[in-house]
Amino acid sequence: MTSPSILVIDVGTTGLRAALVNGSGHIIDVEYCKSPPETPFSGLVEFDAMHMYTAARDVALTVLQRNPNCAIGIGITNQRASTIVWNRTTGEPLGAALGWQDLRTVMECITARLEHGLMFAPNQTATKAGWMLKNYGAHLEEELLRGDICIGTIDTWLTWKFTAGEAFVTDHTNAGVTGLFSVDTLNWSERICGILNIPLGALPTIVASSQVVGHASELENLPIAALVGDQQASLVGQGCITPGSTKITFGTGGMLDMYTGTTAPTVSSRSTSGTFPIVAFSLNDTDAQGVTTTTVHWGVEAIMLSAGTNIEWLIEDMGLIDSAEESTTLANSVASSDGVMYVPALFGLGTPHWDYGARGTLLGITRGTTRAHVVRAVLEGVAHRGADLFAAAAHDAAQFASPTNSPIRIDGGMSKNPVFVQALANSTARTIEVSPVTEATTLGAAFLAGTALGLWPSLSVATSTWNPENRVENALDEAATAATRSQWTQAVSASQGWIPDLSALDF
Repeated sequence: MTSPSILVIDVGTTGLRAALVNGSGHIIDVEYCKSPPETPFSGLVEFDAMHMYTAARDVALTVLQRNPNCAIGIGITNQRASTIVWNRTTGEPLGAALGWQDLRTVMECITARLEHGLMFAPNQTATKAGWMLKNYGAHLEEELLRGDICIGTIDTWLTWKFTAGEAFVTDHTNAGVTGLFSVDTLNWSERICGILNIPLGALPTIVASSQVVGHASELENLPIAALVGDQQASLVGQGCITPGSTKITFGTGGMLDMYTGTTAPTVSSRSTSGTFPIVAFSLNDTDAQGVTTTTVHWGVEAIMLSAGTNIEWLIEDMGLIDSAEESTTLANSVASSDGVMYVPALFGLGTPHWDYGARGTLLGITRGTTRAHVVRAVLEGVAHRGADLFAAAAHDAAQFASPTNSPIRIDGGMSKNPVFVQALANSTARTIEVSPVTEATTLGAAFLAGTALGLWPSLSVATSTWNPENRVENALDEAATAATRSQWTQAVSASQGWIPDLSALDF
């Protein structure tokens, strides 16, 4: 008998996949398609929204055809804040979609802060949407007045297309990182939208992360039962749904998310520790009288601007290794980095410093330093940055939840490197649990959709299926950890302020 499963459509920055996840929490089939964005000029990152939709549809159909009568519903997870503007009547985008990495609205961010006291980052939806409304077409004012214009993130766009325009929605996790969301009302901010000239009617309805929002007419009319941003999907996918539980995704960059509970933050801006409040997920609860209420669950997020990028640098630019796998072998050939320290600030430093003018720094080199020492130092440097993120998040989460000694769970490409994982355990002084799948986003979207459809009776039951591939304990005593972290702090100081004009920027 066919096992009931969830079809997950997982849209990343450079590619997308469709996968089937069964009731045991196992991925039983995957189809992947490359879908990289275009960079017509430095700082500009665009993609073709129609191509993304057809690619997502095609990989989903491929998986469904290989597994007939298996899927009971769909979960969608996606790169956050990438923005599409389209015509409601024609269903066609008005121009190129802007990827989350696009930097063309830096000046708009600076202006919004100076004139209105609003803190936007160029990787948020807010200024992207404002820019697109200004630049995509001479008759947009008329179309806006008629209600013909739709603005959405990738989850909204795919849901709208899959349901043939019936469902124009987003969920709290995606809405919460747009820069247009109010933590007080759990809805779009009228003030911010007014300042940016974004009509509220052009924005989607905000719904729970786990609920049926429509049916995908081209995908066997399956119910779409979950929408969730990629980092929050990874948090759920690794079972981090108790206060203080934490995951870090080490991909191109690094993203830490820590679950804090149902107490809402008082502000939506970046904290003095450099973290951001996020919606972790939202669930619908129905009481005995049939009344449904939505409960929003919160977290804090910390960001590393470059993680796996440093390994690519070692391979493609420095030529010190030929593959990511070689970094493990070479780093293991020496007992330590022999005093060499590397600060992975190729694009600046994120949490807690937020110094865009910091730059990658290699310290402690001697005549005896070999490429093995350098490679090991790079892995250890990314691990130290992970410890920085964790310390900042733990500090900010303390107001919502008591500190716990629970393991840190990790996924992403670097999670498969044992030297790196041990270095992370040492620098955080925590047990590290490695996800059984590299992309836990897929599991999170499946857990949320399956909960809405009754495949699991609750999200806690769904996430209980998660089982780490490996557990790695801290190998250093307290004194050794303190000494290493102290030296790390000095190294970070040396990397900061290298390009003063960029260091002066604050988003």
